[in-house]
Amino acid sequence: MTAIQPADAVKIERLKKRPDFLKAAKAPALSRGAVFMQMRARLDDDPLIRVGFTATKKVGGSVERNRAKRRLREAARLLLPLHGRPMYDYVFIARGGTRTREWGRLLDDVKTALISLAAEHDRAEARARLAQSADLPKDPSSDAQPANPGAPDPSVSG
Repeated sequence: MTAIQPADAVKIERLKKRPDFLKAAKAPALSRGAVFMQMRARLDDDPLIRVGFTATKKVGGSVERNRAKRRLREAARLLLPLHGRPMYDYVFIARGGTRTREWGRLLDDVKTALISLAAEHDRAEARARLAQSADLPKDPSSDAQPANPGAPDPSVSG
Protein backbone atom coordinates (compact mmCIF):
# COMPACT_ATOMS: atom_id res chain seq x y z
CA MET A 1 0.00 0.00 0.00
CA THR A 2 1.50 3.34 -0.99
CA ALA A 3 0.78 6.67 0.60
CA ILE A 4 -1.03 9.22 -1.53
CA GLN A 5 0.93 12.43 -1.83
CA PRO A 6 -0.91 15.78 -1.98
CA ALA A 7 -0.54 17.81 -5.16
CA ASP A 8 1.44 20.51 -3.32
CA ALA A 9 3.88 17.99 -1.81
CA VAL A 10 7.47 19.10 -1.56
CA LYS A 11 9.74 17.86 -4.32
CA ILE A 12 12.73 15.69 -3.55
CA GLU A 13 15.81 15.63 -5.75
CA ARG A 14 18.91 13.44 -5.54
CA LEU A 15 22.39 14.72 -4.76
CA LYS A 16 24.79 13.21 -7.26
CA LYS A 17 27.79 15.53 -7.44
CA ARG A 18 30.74 15.26 -5.09
CA PRO A 19 30.89 18.98 -4.18
CA ASP A 20 27.34 18.74 -2.80
CA PHE A 21 28.36 15.80 -0.60
CA LEU A 22 31.45 17.70 0.59
CA LYS A 23 29.36 20.74 1.55
CA ALA A 24 27.01 18.50 3.52
CA ALA A 25 29.99 16.89 5.27
CA LYS A 26 30.73 20.27 6.91
CA ALA A 27 27.17 20.55 8.21
CA PRO A 28 25.76 19.19 11.48
CA ALA A 29 25.58 15.41 11.58
CA LEU A 30 23.88 12.86 13.78
CA SER A 31 24.08 9.12 14.30
CA ARG A 32 20.99 7.18 15.24
CA GLY A 33 21.04 3.39 15.31
CA ALA A 34 21.96 2.09 11.88
CA VAL A 35 22.08 5.43 10.08
CA PHE A 36 24.39 8.44 10.09
CA MET A 37 22.83 11.60 8.68
CA GLN A 38 24.01 15.06 7.70
CA MET A 39 21.72 18.08 7.21
CA ARG A 40 22.77 21.29 5.47
CA ALA A 41 20.72 24.44 4.96
CA ARG A 42 20.99 25.78 1.43
CA LEU A 43 21.02 29.53 0.90
CA ASP A 44 18.88 29.47 -2.22
CA ASP A 45 15.14 29.96 -2.49
CA ASP A 46 14.52 26.63 -4.20
CA PRO A 47 11.95 24.73 -2.08
CA LEU A 48 13.45 21.34 -2.97
CA ILE A 49 14.66 18.78 -0.51
CA ARG A 50 17.86 17.30 -1.88
CA VAL A 51 19.08 13.95 -0.61
CA GLY A 52 22.13 11.80 -1.20
CA PHE A 53 23.13 8.32 -0.09
CA THR A 54 26.50 6.77 0.51
CA ALA A 55 28.07 3.72 2.13
CA THR A 56 31.73 3.16 2.90
CA LYS A 57 33.59 -0.08 2.30
CA LYS A 58 33.37 -0.77 6.03
CA VAL A 59 29.72 -1.71 5.41
CA GLY A 60 30.81 -4.59 3.19
CA GLY A 61 31.26 -5.48 -0.44
CA SER A 62 29.39 -3.82 -3.26
CA VAL A 63 26.34 -6.06 -2.86
CA GLU A 64 26.02 -5.20 0.84
CA ARG A 65 26.63 -1.49 0.24
CA ASN A 66 24.01 -1.39 -2.50
CA ARG A 67 21.46 -3.18 -0.31
CA ALA A 68 22.10 -0.73 2.53
CA LYS A 69 21.68 2.26 0.20
CA ARG A 70 18.47 0.82 -1.29
CA ARG A 71 17.02 0.49 2.20
CA LEU A 72 18.02 4.07 3.05
CA ARG A 73 16.51 5.34 -0.21
CA GLU A 74 13.20 3.69 0.60
CA ALA A 75 13.22 5.02 4.17
CA ALA A 76 13.97 8.51 2.86
CA ARG A 77 11.21 8.23 0.25
CA LEU A 78 8.72 7.45 3.02
CA LEU A 79 9.91 9.87 5.71
CA LEU A 80 11.42 12.95 4.02
CA PRO A 81 8.05 14.28 2.78
CA LEU A 82 6.81 14.14 6.38
CA HIS A 83 9.87 15.22 8.38
CA GLY A 84 12.27 16.80 5.89
CA ARG A 85 12.61 20.53 5.42
CA PRO A 86 12.48 22.36 2.10
CA MET A 87 15.69 24.19 1.15
CA TYR A 88 17.85 21.61 2.95
CA ASP A 89 20.24 18.93 1.77
CA TYR A 90 20.38 15.57 3.55
CA VAL A 91 23.05 12.90 3.22
CA PHE A 92 22.30 9.43 4.54
CA ILE A 93 25.39 7.37 5.30
CA ALA A 94 24.91 3.65 5.78
CA ARG A 95 26.49 2.03 8.83
CA GLY A 96 27.35 -1.59 9.45
CA GLY A 97 23.89 -2.58 10.65
CA THR A 98 21.89 -0.72 7.99
CA ARG A 99 21.42 -3.70 5.69
CA THR A 100 20.42 -6.14 8.45
CA ARG A 101 18.44 -3.82 10.72
CA GLU A 102 14.79 -4.73 11.19
CA TRP A 103 12.76 -2.51 8.83
CA GLY A 104 10.62 -0.88 11.54
CA ARG A 105 13.67 -0.06 13.63
CA LEU A 106 15.47 1.38 10.59
CA LEU A 107 12.48 3.65 9.92
CA ASP A 108 12.53 4.72 13.58
CA ASP A 109 16.26 5.48 13.30
CA VAL A 110 15.74 7.66 10.22
CA LYS A 111 12.71 9.44 11.69
CA THR A 112 14.51 10.13 14.97
CA ALA A 113 17.58 11.43 13.13
CA LEU A 114 15.47 13.76 10.96
CA ILE A 115 13.59 15.18 13.95
CA SER A 116 16.73 15.52 16.09
CA LEU A 117 18.72 17.26 13.35
CA ALA A 118 15.86 19.71 12.75
CA ALA A 119 15.63 20.45 16.48
CA GLU A 120 19.40 20.90 16.71
CA HIS A 121 19.30 23.29 13.76
CA ASP A 122 16.48 25.28 15.39
CA ARG A 123 18.45 25.56 18.64
CA ALA A 124 21.55 26.73 16.77
CA GLU A 125 19.47 29.32 14.89
CA ALA A 126 17.95 30.58 18.15
CA ARG A 127 21.42 30.87 19.72
CA ALA A 128 22.66 32.80 16.69
CA ARG A 129 19.69 35.19 16.86
CA LEU A 130 20.23 35.69 20.58
CA ALA A 131 23.94 36.37 20.08
CA GLN A 132 23.15 38.77 17.25
CA SER A 133 20.64 40.67 19.37
CA ALA A 134 23.17 40.87 22.22
CA ASP A 135 25.74 42.36 19.83
CA LEU A 136 23.41 45.13 18.67
CA PRO A 137 24.10 48.55 20.19
CA LYS A 138 21.54 49.57 22.79
CA ASP A 139 19.53 52.74 22.72
CA PRO A 140 21.11 55.08 25.35
CA SER A 141 17.67 56.27 26.49
CA SER A 142 16.77 52.71 27.54
CA ASP A 143 19.65 52.44 30.07
CA ALA A 144 17.44 52.92 33.11
CA GLN A 145 18.93 49.80 34.75
CA PRO A 146 22.68 49.48 35.38
CA ALA A 147 24.49 46.70 33.50
CA ASN A 148 25.28 44.87 36.77
CA PRO A 149 22.49 45.33 39.29
CA GLY A 150 24.60 44.02 42.20
CA ALA A 151 27.47 46.47 41.60
CA PRO A 152 27.66 49.75 43.53
CA ASP A 153 26.56 52.87 41.69
CA PRO A 154 29.69 54.88 40.74
CA SER A 155 27.75 58.16 40.71
CA VAL A 156 27.14 57.94 44.47
CA SER A 157 30.05 58.97 46.66
CA GLY A 158 30.64 57.51 49.95
